[in-house]
Amino acid sequence: MPLHLLRSSWQPGPSADVRDGPAVISVTDFTATTYRQSWTVARAGLRLRRTWPGTPGAIGMWLWADPARRRSGSVSVWTDEAALKEFVGRPDHLRIVRAHRGRGVLRSVLDRTERFDEADTWTYAQRFIAEEKL
Repeated sequence: MPLHLLRSSWQPGPSADVRDGPAVISVTDFTATTYRQSWTVARAGLRLRRTWPGTPGAIGMWLWADPARRRSGSVSVWTDEAALKEFVGRPDHLRIVRAHRGRGVLRSVLDRTERFDEADTWTYAQRFIAEEKL
């Protein structure tokens, strides 16, 4: 089945000027149990995105959604793994994760690149999302 993804615009982070150097790429894919839950998760992601410009170590990110399949997620780009781990442990992020635990299936993948490229990163993310291993 072909992908029909909605994608947000690129949201730069405070480390956006590091775009030509090495980066850590994180792709998340959450498939909600119900359609209602999928919209709740997507809205939570949009609220969290508002904090992105002040997130240390964040180069940038996209949010994506496939509403017909109850799926949504993010593609985030970081200066290093420590910055990603700091974000994952933030209280606002933990609240969202805990609120939706057990209400769907989460997949994620982490990659490192010597030189961040937007087009290559999005292509990489699409390949992971298309795998749809549930």
